[in-house]
Amino acid sequence: MSIPQSGGGPIEHHSQLAEYLESGCKPRDEWRIGTEHEKFGYCKDTLKPLPYEGERSILAVLKGLRDGHGWSPLEEGGKLIGLEKDGANVSLEPGGQLELSGAPLENIHQTCDEVNQHLSDVKDIADKIGVGFIGLGAAPIWSHEDMPLMPKGRYKLMDSYMKEVGTMGTTMMRRTCTVQVNLDFASEADMVQKLRVALALQPVATALFANSPFLEGKPNGHKSWRSRVWRDLDPARTGMLPFVFEEGFGFEAWVQYALDVPMYFVYRNGEYINALGMSFRDFLKGELSALPGETPQLSDWADHLTTAFPEARIKKYMEMRGADGGPWRRLCALPAFWVGLMYDQSSLNAAWDLVKGWDAETREALRVAASEDGLQAKVGGVNMHDLARQVVEISEAGLVARGHEGAGGLVPDETHFLSALKDSLDSGKVPADELLERYHGDWNGDVTRIFKEFSY
Repeated sequence: MSIPQSGGGPIEHHSQLAEYLESGCKPRDEWRIGTEHEKFGYCKDTLKPLPYEGERSILAVLKGLRDGHGWSPLEEGGKLIGLEKDGANVSLEPGGQLELSGAPLENIHQTCDEVNQHLSDVKDIADKIGVGFIGLGAAPIWSHEDMPLMPKGRYKLMDSYMKEVGTMGTTMMRRTCTVQVNLDFASEADMVQKLRVALALQPVATALFANSPFLEGKPNGHKSWRSRVWRDLDPARTGMLPFVFEEGFGFEAWVQYALDVPMYFVYRNGEYINALGMSFRDFLKGELSALPGETPQLSDWADHLTTAFPEARIKKYMEMRGADGGPWRRLCALPAFWVGLMYDQSSLNAAWDLVKGWDAETREALRVAASEDGLQAKVGGVNMHDLARQVVEISEAGLVARGHEGAGGLVPDETHFLSALKDSLDSGKVPADELLERYHGDWNGDVTRIFKEFSY
């Protein structure tokens, strides 16, 4: 989850809210790729999740990265809660999931090198202290009570509020992991087309990356339990956003949506002030009960935008949010999948042609079916396996058109990063299918085997 934003000065006119989003527009030659991924840490001997403090802990991993790999510390209330280096951040999700928020990079070769270096560094520290890390969409054996809550003020506030607005908010916080990619847009029109494609095809990403079939030691009936969790979290800030597909959608429409998202907090002087359920519209008028008479800064608006959790969202860039955390290969496949679709205009147009005839009911039904059935999902006349094959072909064409070479020119483009997805399309199996086969086969119903065989 996001770290506090800074800078920007006071909000004096409503127009500044949309202008903040629009300020993210960049010419094509400045478009970048930011990959984020989360993973669960655990003690190798007990298989219990890592606490914040102790000899084998999240804090020990952060200190190891700080002291041994050149990361600078980020603290809150005297607690080490993150790291930064070269435009990247390491941060903590509420249940101790370790997240890399990568630097904005030019191509998938670079972002995959960054991921590989990060996982290698984490493994170096983990091996020394007897812990492991695993990439899954949901915690496979741990209960809610097993999971610690990290010492961040934002999470303490969210934890109490989540219990009031849905049934799975605290599960999301403590027991899910994702991989996502952040991409740029050139203009308002470009943002609109990309966001519509992103939302409509997010179920395809959910299906291809489905990797959370277990909960508390047994199958949960879904290929992506993480996706199921997000459907019952908080309807005011999640979902497929039908309004994005309405005529006239643009930055101002997103502003109106975000203003209707209830607040969580205001960040002041290193502390999170409780603004749970309050209105940013009231804040703009100086009528926020948490800070009477005070009006917001642009940094408050930037913070508030991070508290909306739809399947794809915009800030000064666009985030693709529908995929489960997963194995090493798929951490590079996810940015390749979306970059191929979004960063070549012919591919973006082809993707839009695929989905422009769908209505809101179809998009939502695909979201549900993807979480339950993965590539075997069927909605009306849409067969997920066939759809995913078409979408990956479009993405591959986009990566060929980009022509970003790797390995000093020995690799002509970025298409090989899609190989994990093409393997799934050939076999009809995504990671969740493979895990379930192992569970019902040589694991003999023992989910704990997953740690030895699928950790990084």
